Amino acid sequence: MNIFSNLLAAPAKPKPRPTVKKKQRRGIEIKSQREIEIMRQSCKIVATVLKEISQIVKPGMTTADLDAYAEKRIREMGATPSFKGYHGFPGSICACINNEVVHGIPSKKKVIRVGDVLKVDTGAYYQEFHGDSCITIGVVEVAPEAAKLIRVAEEAMYKGIEQVKAGAYLLDLAGAIQDHVEANGFRVVEEFTGHGVGRNLHEEPSVFNSRTKSLPNVKLRAGMTLAIEPILNAGSRFTRILSDKWTAVTVDNSLSAQFEHTVLVTNTGYEILTDRSQIRC
Repeated sequence: MNIFSNLLAAPAKPKPRPTVKKKQRRGIEIKSQREIEIMRQSCKIVATVLKEISQIVKPGMTTADLDAYAEKRIREMGATPSFKGYHGFPGSICACINNEVVHGIPSKKKVIRVGDVLKVDTGAYYQEFHGDSCITIGVVEVAPEAAKLIRVAEEAMYKGIEQVKAGAYLLDLAGAIQDHVEANGFRVVEEFTGHGVGRNLHEEPSVFNSRTKSLPNVKLRAGMTLAIEPILNAGSRFTRILSDKWTAVTVDNSLSAQFEHTVLVTNTGYEILTDRSQIRC
């Protein structure tokens, strides 16, 4: 999800989850090999949908069009949308444009235009496990500052992912992300964090994107699965929630960008489970 806001870390409105009536598990879960194989499939579904959306999106489409496409494709691949119905969220994707930061509700009134910075976040629930990922798309041709923001957001995600291995700590990820973002003149949105993901869309631990003493600095263990998802603003790092009770926007109307991957911690490093480069479309 989203980055999507994390139920475990912040008081902000959480990212949607499916209407699956299962008891929420608590604590950090270490996945078995069987569970990891299932997550590879749920994450492959998410990666496929996002790659396809990146190829079909064009000016004149609405975010509702993308939502309908995502739900159709997720269900065709044998999964259900993780976000739809999550705490009442109405969509299968979160779609945010320009100054919208996270949790944007898909709408027929939100028309995509040339130059837009479009964030698409989605999840798939397959055989009782979730995959979760987000991309930011520069629609056709964006302004140089917008292009830089998108590039740095993706780079920052990978800077964090590169720190992942058994024995590393969450602050290793957070520091790498924050340093890269700030070196390029942008700000990390601190209200929203990454999270564990698996049987639940949001699990422990909270995966923060900047240095903090307010959240546990968890030591990573092989078999953990994390949604690593930095959000960057071009201006102020602060956000506000619109009247729809979901959509967060920048307080100064500046642009925002976000990337997210579901990542498996291994003894020697990591595996990106939502890797779109492995998808043939």
